[in-house]
Amino acid sequence: QVQLVESGGGLVQAGGSLRLSCAASGRSYYAMGWFRQAPGAEREFVASIRWDGGSIVYTDSVKGRFIIAKDNAKSTVYLQMNSLKPEDTAVYYCAARSSVIIPRYDYWGQGTQVTVSS
Repeated sequence: QVQLVESGGGLVQAGGSLRLSCAASGRSYYAMGWFRQAPGAEREFVASIRWDGGSIVYTDSVKGRFIIAKDNAKSTVYLQMNSLKPEDTAVYYCAARSSVIIPRYDYWGQGTQVTVSS
């Protein structure tokens, strides 16, 4: 089992920044990802990072604005969100992928709300 606890969400004006944190505990994992779900929309992938800090991937809409990073000493993954837009408003979830072979995120945090006002 992997336990994930997100923090750092809140209300920010358009153009502002927020940093989300995801503290992980329990078994090791292969990769960590951030996802988001806006009201009435499906959950979508935002960014991911492999356990060694490599293989970083972003969805197109956040490239150049968001940065995913990890601190192994703190067992924490971060999502630095800059130049925020109202369309970034969503509940953000971190998730852990335990298998190298199976591309599925097995463990999920409780989510943290990000609201960007125009």
